Amino acid sequence: MKAVMYGGGNIGRGFIGMLFSASGYEVTFVDVADIVVDTLNQEGKYPLRIVSNKGHEDIEVLHVNAVNGNDQNAVAEAIADCDIMATAVGVNILKWIVPNLAEGIRRRMRTGRPLNIIICENLMDANKVLEGMLKAELSFEESRWLDENVGLVEASIGRMVPVQTDEMKDGNPLRVCTESYGYLPVDKAAFKGEIPAIKNMVPYEPFDFYIKRKLYVHNMGHAVCAYLGLYSHRQYIYEAIDDEQIRSMVQDAMLESALALSGEYKVPVERLVFHYQDLLSRFANRALKDTCKRVGADPRRKLSRTDRLIGAASLCLEAGISPIFISVGAAGAVYQYIREHEKEQSLKCAREVLIEISGLGEAETLMEYILPVYQLYMEGVSIREIRRFAEEMRKKEQREVI
Repeated sequence: MKAVMYGGGNIGRGFIGMLFSASGYEVTFVDVADIVVDTLNQEGKYPLRIVSNKGHEDIEVLHVNAVNGNDQNAVAEAIADCDIMATAVGVNILKWIVPNLAEGIRRRMRTGRPLNIIICENLMDANKVLEGMLKAELSFEESRWLDENVGLVEASIGRMVPVQTDEMKDGNPLRVCTESYGYLPVDKAAFKGEIPAIKNMVPYEPFDFYIKRKLYVHNMGHAVCAYLGLYSHRQYIYEAIDDEQIRSMVQDAMLESALALSGEYKVPVERLVFHYQDLLSRFANRALKDTCKRVGADPRRKLSRTDRLIGAASLCLEAGISPIFISVGAAGAVYQYIREHEKEQSLKCAREVLIEISGLGEAETLMEYILPVYQLYMEGVSIREIRRFAEEMRKKEQREVI
């Protein structure tokens, strides 16, 4: 059996490629980094290190090779010949791999064999986005064949794999350090033909619940932690979450989303609480050395209308839940965005950012939640004072409801 893993980076090698290999597949990685391609072909294996606060465990991922993503013919042939494939290249890179995917699908069409592509990208409606990109490259007949024979399968990537430092690589450029969490929820309804047996893969429907749980609980909580960490001059996520004030606000933000998701999908809230409590303990994994800068990178994308902060807050408002602590994170993202772009830290500028990037209206309710907290960031108050302000806002709203 053959698998193609498009993207030989942290998630590709540190998670999906490992699962393919452990499930009995010969794994072909597609990447443009010469050192990754050449070393995978020379070694036919790579090391993976599972790290925790208690130590680490080393394993070898076997039966692997690679092709260069700049060689369209080699990539297309690998896609045409495989039994399963996945992408993990990053949202901003996805469009650049589409011509290779389209050529692979054309060659696949000649064989008549269906293909399932597991899309491992942090992107809402990733299947629809990729479908649109592919159809822009394909003819009408090819597009119709894609509809009938290619499963564009969304996945929820819960494993945390930080940027790999030289220390983490420990003398091997292919080594990936990651946490032990290893489940891969996927959209059960999207597969074409028989669902392949892949270790730790969890087919589920309706899959929208898993996508929103990942984005609006995991990614949102991670982002709130990162922006509070950056504001308070913490380098690592574990340093931020170890702060009692930050941990409390991250937990309350996750609870807001959990309550909204519980109501929308009729999932017991206790199940979601257990999930975010597990995430909080995973954020505290010192051995990952995940930085606030990495997790908080690209605040513009994180502030877009349906992404982790504004999307989660909007979901809460629809459910009648006040997104007070999610707004703490959103205000932190606005503060970071303005800082990175060297603009004036002012309420006027913050309002313009929320209108332009988040698509909020001048008088929209979320403005009333985010801007007062942004004012606190601008004044340079302590994390404790931000938490106290948010607590008072919550108590005030509770009194108004009563």
